Amino acid sequence: MVSPHGILLAAHVISSLYGDLCSKVCECLLRKGTLKLDEIFKSTELSKGNIFNCLRVLIHQNCVQAFQLEQEGGKALKSTLYMVIFDNIMHKLRATKFMQIVSEELGEDCRGILVGLIQHGRLSFDQIIDREKQKTGSFDGQVVHDSFRRLLSASEAPSQGEITERKTIEQLALEAAAPSESMRFSMDTGDISGEKGEESPNIPTVGQKRKNVVLDSDDELSDVNRRIEVLWRVNFEEFLWRLIHKACISHVKTSINNEASIVLSAALDLIGQSETRLNAENSPNLSINDIYEEVIKKEGGVGMDLDRVQTSLEQLGCETLATDMESYCIDIKSFIQMAQNQEVESMILKRYGKEAYKIFRLLSRAGRLVETDKISDITFVEKKETTKILFQLWKDGYLHMESMAATRPPSFHLWKVDQKRFRAKFLDEMYHAVLNLKLRITHEQDQRKEVLQIPKDKLVGELRNKVMLYRIVRATLERSSMDLDDAVVLFHHF
Repeated sequence: MVSPHGILLAAHVISSLYGDLCSKVCECLLRKGTLKLDEIFKSTELSKGNIFNCLRVLIHQNCVQAFQLEQEGGKALKSTLYMVIFDNIMHKLRATKFMQIVSEELGEDCRGILVGLIQHGRLSFDQIIDREKQKTGSFDGQVVHDSFRRLLSASEAPSQGEITERKTIEQLALEAAAPSESMRFSMDTGDISGEKGEESPNIPTVGQKRKNVVLDSDDELSDVNRRIEVLWRVNFEEFLWRLIHKACISHVKTSINNEASIVLSAALDLIGQSETRLNAENSPNLSINDIYEEVIKKEGGVGMDLDRVQTSLEQLGCETLATDMESYCIDIKSFIQMAQNQEVESMILKRYGKEAYKIFRLLSRAGRLVETDKISDITFVEKKETTKILFQLWKDGYLHMESMAATRPPSFHLWKVDQKRFRAKFLDEMYHAVLNLKLRITHEQDQRKEVLQIPKDKLVGELRNKVMLYRIVRATLERSSMDLDDAVVLFHHF
């Protein structure tokens, strides 16, 4: 379930990008869950024509998935179901981060292709070519082909294998809609435009293998998808891996040292080339030689020798195998949890002060109920102040309290961090904070709408100063929003 402020933020994102009608359809699906077309019609009170148009946009932008259920005997139900893909809506906010990653790792030509895919949701290779032709007079088809291949290669992610846990209908629908790994990531690109990617339409039947035919759907919506063509979209999972990679390295750099962060970065690069991806808790076994080879490729790692790499691995708490002292296992989950703890404790420090930070840190690390007096003794915070802080954190929903009756009055209290409840609250607060920043950006833009429409050559004196101030304010707000989103990634996806 998406939290209340998460729903409001997603609706705002859709409204700012695709209009209020699309936002209304999207918010309906976020609040009520997967629905049929008639149910959306009843809930939104929009005309069917408007709903059709909104769903076309949202499906093409990968924000909504259409699918059908399979009846006994293998026949699909006539009605199509529509579900919102909340994660993909949030990825719209991260476009700048994704573009920066591609620009730094693959160059500006690859970034240009990515920009088109982010803006349009899905594109055929011919559409990618046409878009690049329109951008520049000196179009080079070979450059586009080479850039596209580099993007494919960089987003190559081996299958995680069969997952045995029970999946929801929505999860099965997303899997059925996803193109096969061979189609998405094959590098045998003899004909990029016609052999790989995601085929349109994308209305799969849950319980069946993907077929290269148009399935029956709500008639009006299926018409737009009658033409079979290969479409390409952004592999967001690969970008998420790089974002979590960055967060863990940043934490290690500040909590241990720079060399340890370089070694961790090298190890994570190796993990990224393996079958262990986002949902993994531990890495596969990595040899010290492979890690060292990656370390010396990195800035700051050239001067490190094998002994220093091993020392850093020990500082990182990486385990060696009893049968092979030259191989290490990286506890990915522990680094993610440490990065999460750092985000939470930083918020507690800013909001409640140093004493509250010490108390919360103690309880977070303890993972069990702790009595008030003991908290006071360990943190060296005066008991009266400790009690005041504990009740404030409890009142605000950050702590769980249990009152215990003693043999002699008065009773006493036990405290702990309810991780599941707290994480949900913290994440909703992050959504709320991001939403406030986005609304402030919209407000600032509306306030200066007339000035921003003035041609650059006529911006002089006070008008120029107003525009410059707006740009500074907007850049600051956008940067703050992106920093908050780092915490959202950590807590929503892990």
